[in-house]
Amino acid sequence: MKKLFAGMLMLGTVAFASAQTITFNTVNLDYGTVKPNADGNRTFIVKNTGDKPLVISRVQPSCGCTTPDWSKEPIMPGKTGEIKVHYDTAGLGEFQKSIDVYSNDPVNGRSVIFIKGKVDPNASEVAAANANEKSAVAPNKKSTKKNAAKK
Repeated sequence: MKKLFAGMLMLGTVAFASAQTITFNTVNLDYGTVKPNADGNRTFIVKNTGDKPLVISRVQPSCGCTTPDWSKEPIMPGKTGEIKVHYDTAGLGEFQKSIDVYSNDPVNGRSVIFIKGKVDPNASEVAAANANEKSAVAPNKKSTKKNAAKK
């Protein structure tokens, strides 16, 4: 009986070690300070660091002011997908919203990502452009240096 239990436990461990794994370039995306009705689109990069296809089944924002769009096709091992988020910048003031991401990752079936920022009529155009540029950069240090060199 002990051997049967140990065998089942090892099989379960192998199943989890050999699976799809969701990772994000960031879980906190800061819009900075933007003008009312400014571009509210930002992008999270999702990577499958496992060895089986990753499927994002649902992306649920905390309120109706945030609209997500995501990669519906399976994300193959080592590949990336996107979760595009649109925040309605018509309302003034600070905002902080959560977005639940549901996937077939056996360990993190529900991940939470966040957006925050401030909508202010006195915001500069430069601040809005910088916030937009930051959201498009993946966590690759080489691409970050290239983007900094372009400025």
